[in-house]
Amino acid sequence: MSAMLDHVVSQILALQVRLLACRERLAADTDSEALHDLRIAVRRLRSLLRPLQGLPGVEQLEDAAKALGTLTTPLRDREVLAAELLGRGMTEAGLQRLAGRGKAFASVAGSAQLTRLLVIVDAFPLFLRAADREGLVDALDKRIDKRLDKQWRKLRKALADPAHDRHRLRLLIKRARYGDEAYPQLEHAGKKLQGLLKKAQGDLGTWHDRLQWLLQAREHAELAACTLDWEQQLHEAEGKSDVTLDALQAALKQR
Repeated sequence: MSAMLDHVVSQILALQVRLLACRERLAADTDSEALHDLRIAVRRLRSLLRPLQGLPGVEQLEDAAKALGTLTTPLRDREVLAAELLGRGMTEAGLQRLAGRGKAFASVAGSAQLTRLLVIVDAFPLFLRAADREGLVDALDKRIDKRLDKQWRKLRKALADPAHDRHRLRLLIKRARYGDEAYPQLEHAGKKLQGLLKKAQGDLGTWHDRLQWLLQAREHAELAACTLDWEQQLHEAEGKSDVTLDALQAALKQR
C-alpha cells in the first residue's frame, strides 16, 4: 500500500477504537463528555472520508456517520443548553433538560445507527485494501490534495461574499479545519491558519448557540428571563466573528 493509504487505514483504526470506547462510556453513563466525544470522533471520520468519495465503502460509511450525527444532535443541543442554564443558577430548568440522560445515552449506545457505523468501520480497511489491489487508489495523495483544495476554494468564495451565510461559513470552516487535521502531511494550513480556523469556528459556534436558544425561548416560557442576555451575546458574537472572518480571509489570500 502507498504511504497515504497506510495513513488512512491507521486513522480509521484509531477512530474505530475511539468509537468503541465512546459506546461503552455511553452505555455505562460514566461521564458527561461521552456524547460530545462520540460526535467529535464521527466528525473526524467524516472529514477523513470526504476526500475519498468514489472509493468502495465510502458512501455507505458516510451515510452511517451522517445518520448517527442526526440522531445525536438534539441530545447534544439539550446538554449544551442545560449547562448554560445551570451556570445561570436556573437549576430546575437545567436539570429538567438533563433528566433521563442515562437512558438517552444507553439508547445511543445500543442504537441501530451506531451499530451500523461500527460494522462498516470494521470492514472498511478491507474495502480499501481490495481497492488497492484493483488499482483504484493509485495517486491517492493527489486525489485527496485536489479535493481538499476544492474545500479551500469554497471557503474563500464564501468569505468573499458580502452577504455570506454564517451557517454555511461555519460548516465550510469546520470542513477545512478538520480536513487539514485529517491529512496534515499535505500541509494545507500552517499553525497560524489553523488557529484562525479554530477561532472562527468558536466565534460562530457561540453565535449559533445563542441563535438556537433564542428560538427555543419562543416556545419555552422558563427561558424568557434569558432572552435579553442572549440577544446581547448574539450581537457581540456577530461582531467578534466578523473580525475573525476578516482576518481569516486575509490569511487565505496569502496562502
